[in-house]
Amino acid sequence: MFNFLSRPMFRVVPDGTRIQFMKGRFAGLIVSVVLSVASLVLAYHPGLEKGIDFKGGILMELRTPAPADLGVIRSAIDRLGIGEAGVQTFGDANSVLLRLPVQGEESQTQQAVNAVRGALDQVAPGTRILRTDAVGNRVSDELFQAGLMALGLSLLGMLVYIWFRFEWQFAVGAVVTLILDTTKAVGFLVVTGIEFNLTTVAAILTIIGFGVNDKVVVYDRMRENLRKYKTMPLRELIDRSINETLNRTVGTSATLLLSALPLAIFGGDALSGFAWTVLFGTVVATSSSIFIAAPILLFLGENRLRRNAEAPAVAKTGKAV
Repeated sequence: MFNFLSRPMFRVVPDGTRIQFMKGRFAGLIVSVVLSVASLVLAYHPGLEKGIDFKGGILMELRTPAPADLGVIRSAIDRLGIGEAGVQTFGDANSVLLRLPVQGEESQTQQAVNAVRGALDQVAPGTRILRTDAVGNRVSDELFQAGLMALGLSLLGMLVYIWFRFEWQFAVGAVVTLILDTTKAVGFLVVTGIEFNLTTVAAILTIIGFGVNDKVVVYDRMRENLRKYKTMPLRELIDRSINETLNRTVGTSATLLLSALPLAIFGGDALSGFAWTVLFGTVVATSSSIFIAAPILLFLGENRLRRNAEAPAVAKTGKAV
């Protein structure tokens, strides 16, 4: 009576799919490389929009009693002579983000904040300063270097982990794919104008971790099938392995997408950049497991992963059995 409860009520991908993914291996690699090169070009020019963490300065979150007049606020700040101010609304018309350049010493930073407070009292009485963040040049440089080091060490760690767990062909395929995924995430930040800060570095690290997890699942099935189907051509075996893990791959990606989407929509300025980057990276990492990592493994392992395979048994008649 209740047998239906023992079976999944919904599957993202039907069982028994036989999609020949490797037919699109050349197109997948070419598109991926083109997008990654374009992302690197965009990262050079016009470049990433660095957040206060990496370029230094003062960030103030304001709440005005009435819809903010950005022109009036900007003019009032400019008259203070503390540098060009960046003023924008976020969330609603009463919420304002104010950005100021680095002021030098800590005492100068405090003087600038007090001056801004006084100017706001004149042009927008009742304005509240909800948050103030200040980062100096030296600290921002150190944070930027630490962020890049974190990305580099994560990729190196993944290379070592996969190299020890699988054959070297798997490791090279995974790390090359992760590098391509990371460059696309950087290009996404440039195109969308999302700030490159410690939060987005955390998002990229999340993408790397998810990507490795997804690729390890597919690679595990490929390795199992290499032992199980000793005479099956590698191209056919890779297609079979991807199809066997496709439901799990797409289901896991869909779960992460559903978790990050509310943050992207309702998370506000503090979390939306992280969430949108994770959403983009999840789609890229999922597709790259199929169309990038698998083709690289096929090219590197076609004449190596099968070299110790047992030849088909031959009967006395001389015919293969």
